[in-house]
Amino acid sequence: MSAHSRRRRLAWAAAFVALFALVQTALWTAYYAYGAKPLIGDEQSYQDFALAILAGGTWMPSTIWPPLQPLLMAAVYAIAGVNIAIVQIVQTLLLIACAALLRTLWRRLGGSVAAANTAAALFLLNPATAAFAQWLWPEVTHLTLVLAAFCLLTGTVTRTRVLLAGISVGLALLTKSLLAAFWPLFLLTFVRERPLRLLALPASLFLLGIALVTAPALWHGYREYGTPMIADSSVYNVWVGLTDRWRSDYVSDMGGETLPAFLTSADTPKQRNAIYWEKVHQLIEERGFARVSVDQLGRQYFRLFSAKTPLVSQLPGPACAGHLSVYKTPDWLTWFLTSGNDAFHILILAAAAFGVACWRRYADRRLLLIALYVAYQLAVLLLVHVKARFLLPIMPFLCAFAGTFLVSLRERAPRGIAPAATHPIAGPLSFTPLRVGIGAALATLLLFFAFAGPALDGLCAG
Repeated sequence: MSAHSRRRRLAWAAAFVALFALVQTALWTAYYAYGAKPLIGDEQSYQDFALAILAGGTWMPSTIWPPLQPLLMAAVYAIAGVNIAIVQIVQTLLLIACAALLRTLWRRLGGSVAAANTAAALFLLNPATAAFAQWLWPEVTHLTLVLAAFCLLTGTVTRTRVLLAGISVGLALLTKSLLAAFWPLFLLTFVRERPLRLLALPASLFLLGIALVTAPALWHGYREYGTPMIADSSVYNVWVGLTDRWRSDYVSDMGGETLPAFLTSADTPKQRNAIYWEKVHQLIEERGFARVSVDQLGRQYFRLFSAKTPLVSQLPGPACAGHLSVYKTPDWLTWFLTSGNDAFHILILAAAAFGVACWRRYADRRLLLIALYVAYQLAVLLLVHVKARFLLPIMPFLCAFAGTFLVSLRERAPRGIAPAATHPIAGPLSFTPLRVGIGAALATLLLFFAFAGPALDGLCAG
């Protein structure tokens, strides 16, 4: 490596460290300097569950929320004392681990070192993503486990790695139930062609890893409710997803309004689900399948890709637009965090759209598995109740494609050559007019989802 290259890398590293410190300082200042931000929604439930476990209560405190997040919090409290800041520090370390795993994964899937570094930097520097480490939702824990499983399954297949991948997936299922219908697709990793066959031993070890960590919870569900279950909020979330009205979070929030009625509707999860499945069927019969489908398409992805992220939603602002104002930040800090949120949101969504459209290495089965994972998320979130925070499981892969696109542009910029079919960029991207046009259309659509929702809903009108 030349001296010039070393200096350039050191300059980029120093810039990243400075920006990371700035974002973290702003977030910690916002959370604590003007009075600690109160817990909202499910955060309070996870805190209550953790304290109950710490006091000797059951380790499976809910039939709605999986147990790993409160167990992790209780373990932290048992070691360091009951202090939310300690959990926030642990989750910040997990967030950094997510970035490291993303970097490793993207290098294996064909991204350059610069692209992988850029993807990790986008992930960590985005204030909307970094803020997740300070909230008690299980999103960061879940994402760490999912990325660990992908990394373990995309490397050299060994018995230890496969078993650990199964354990990671099992723990992810104990953190959030979102993977419940997807995890069997991880078995595609063990399918080999010529002749087509399943590698039985690795697949068995993978399943064993899942079974080892989920069996106690499944047995608990069977013993208490007659059904082997970890936690089940699927029917509840379908019902709320079909009855949501707005394209933004925290505007007449149906989730909070509906949950008490759901929990008191019957004594067991099976009975509650039966009651609410009947309500779902009646709603679809009354509205018609076509109208329900149009309603979902016209609302769900606005909620998912909204630039009014959980961070912006909690900052000061008009309640009619879904601002909770639980942060007591002054105007300058509110402006700084909101501006950083919007800038990174635009950059990541737009650059990812071009990165996906211009990507030309589609044959890799490992990349296919990630594509199926993203498609699964989008399919599920077309139906169930959507919060903007549900974008986080997809965010690392948006950052990966965005990083590849941005690095490709940077590498061509000194030559003064516009990306075109006659001047393809070396690497995983191909800038043909068709691909660039598709990227522009996809970027426009994603940014429309990100910013048009409040205007379409007419929030705060009058």
